[in-house]
Amino acid sequence: MSRERNFASPRLVAGILVVLLVGISLGSLELGSTERIGLVDTLRGLLGWIGIGEPLGGSLQTIAELRLYKLFTSIGVGAALALSGALFQGVFRNQLASPAIIGVTAGASLGASIMIILLSGATGSFFLIERAAGYAPFAISAAAFVGALLTTAMVTMFATSRGRISVPTLLLTGIAVNAIVGGAIAAIQRFAVEEADLMRALMTWTFGRLEDRSAFHVATIWIGLAATITIIPRVANELDLFATGEDDAHSLGVNTSRVKWVSLGAGALCAALAVSVAGQIAFVGLITPHILRTFTGPSHRSLLWLCLLGGPVLLCGADLAQRIVLGHAALPPGVIMSLLGGPFFLLLLMRNRSSMEAW
Repeated sequence: MSRERNFASPRLVAGILVVLLVGISLGSLELGSTERIGLVDTLRGLLGWIGIGEPLGGSLQTIAELRLYKLFTSIGVGAALALSGALFQGVFRNQLASPAIIGVTAGASLGASIMIILLSGATGSFFLIERAAGYAPFAISAAAFVGALLTTAMVTMFATSRGRISVPTLLLTGIAVNAIVGGAIAAIQRFAVEEADLMRALMTWTFGRLEDRSAFHVATIWIGLAATITIIPRVANELDLFATGEDDAHSLGVNTSRVKWVSLGAGALCAALAVSVAGQIAFVGLITPHILRTFTGPSHRSLLWLCLLGGPVLLCGADLAQRIVLGHAALPPGVIMSLLGGPFFLLLLMRNRSSMEAW
């Protein structure tokens, strides 16, 4: 006789995630890549940053502000990637789907890399991306979105047959797209290897970068994320109905085509925004929804909202943990998340091995 599993209350999980995120945020502000700032000075720097307190003396205020920009960018990137993963998994009805696995983040990274090359050629000089001014940051963000959207459309087209999405074809197409895009990015880097500044800018998108962020990066990810969040109430219930199949959802009155493309477009936008401000960071969109599902169940009515907290906890927590362990030798965020996400993905494959035998 089967027992129905009891899941935790989404509000309880949300409360725990908020506490974790606050603690991780304070730790991240105190411990950075340079000197350590005490908790009291960290709070003073925060108050000075928002204009309701005296700023810290000397270079401490500048350091505190850079850490604040990094923190808010990291929170936005983690939330965007986790939400993107949950949306893709809901549409494709498979927990193995994520922006990185099906090549969406790689496509966004390729779009950004091509735009960097074009901008460099147009200006006649190779620039450090954190110093890019004028229309350049907007152009790079737009190129990342186009790359993500084209990749999403291509993967969906190849994985769809007779109106149905084949999960095996989806994953295999994702592998092929990642290989092709990875080769294209490597070719671009090969031609740019003699220009140190250009190579550094491209490597930012390859391995991810959360340091040296600015108000532009914070505004880009948060404004885009706020716009994307508005679709959650419009698709959450429908994605729950998708779990039994598109035909069943359609028979219940769901406009499956609208839900599918709105969700895919929003997921691509989230992935593109994350890549445009922080580079290619994989597996946040795979790990976060899966872990949250084990605690609160599969309902997208709570899952999509909780991803906005779970993603930042994972990304910021991993970055803080490695800084505690590695100190100034900390790895780029894309590298550390790949080291965590690769084994996690293999574990998921092994757990789903029985359902894959029919492939």
